[in-house]
Amino acid sequence: MFESKRLGRLLLAPFSLWALIFVVLPLFFVLYHGLTDEAGAFSLANLGEVFSWEYMAALGLSVELALVSTVLCLVLAYPLCMILTSMKKGKMVLIFVLFLLPLWMNSLLTTMAWQTILEKNGLINLALSALGLPTLSLINTPGAIVIGMIYNFLPYMVLPLYVSLSKIDKSVIEAARDLGAGWWQTLRRILVPLTLPGIVSGSTMVFIPALTTFVISALLGGNKVLLVGNIIEQEFTAAYDWQLGSALSMVLMVFILLNIALEAFSDQKDQNEQKAARGKGAA
Repeated sequence: MFESKRLGRLLLAPFSLWALIFVVLPLFFVLYHGLTDEAGAFSLANLGEVFSWEYMAALGLSVELALVSTVLCLVLAYPLCMILTSMKKGKMVLIFVLFLLPLWMNSLLTTMAWQTILEKNGLINLALSALGLPTLSLINTPGAIVIGMIYNFLPYMVLPLYVSLSKIDKSVIEAARDLGAGWWQTLRRILVPLTLPGIVSGSTMVFIPALTTFVISALLGGNKVLLVGNIIEQEFTAAYDWQLGSALSMVLMVFILLNIALEAFSDQKDQNEQKAARGKGAA
């Protein structure tokens, strides 16, 4: 028993060292710089500056675009995963791989590709011009940023949703239909409650990177759409104001912690429901 515990600690040591260097220390320095002034003295002035109108407007726009991207990813991914679970394995794997391709490519390259597609003389406007239709102003708009977010983060929604839907016994859906439930009733009362953990997990995996991104907004939004991620990047790399950049990062960490807490609550609720169901079955 003692030897197994000792072996477990030895195996855990590399991960603990990795977490200390790449998780704990960076968070410590963010908190340190965010709560001190340039002289290193404790100060809340940085946090006070964060709540100015300029930064709150950027944060509000970041939250808005992240929520829109998350909802659209959910709307696109849910029917896709329903189709995948009903297909034969060979066809399902091919389509699944196509949606996972963005994960295998550099996000900078894929975003630059969308920049080429959405620009004034891009593929979309060239096609519209060829059809005699008026061109659209797509690049450097919030809509362009949302498109880039959806393309880059959609796989993060597909993966957990597919896992949740694939675990549902098809006989449950067939029973609902035999009892007279229509498509909408089956979706609302059967599928959505059973896949709620996957929805929460996928939404968290999309919302957090969408909220903190700065590459997508920099390339597709230009200087016309400024998100909080871009401000943080500029404070660290251009203005060299680590105190303000860290304070803004602390605000983003609050949103991240809230999302993690929501996911943990959802997982705990799902586990409690499964235990209750097993208890009823045993009785």
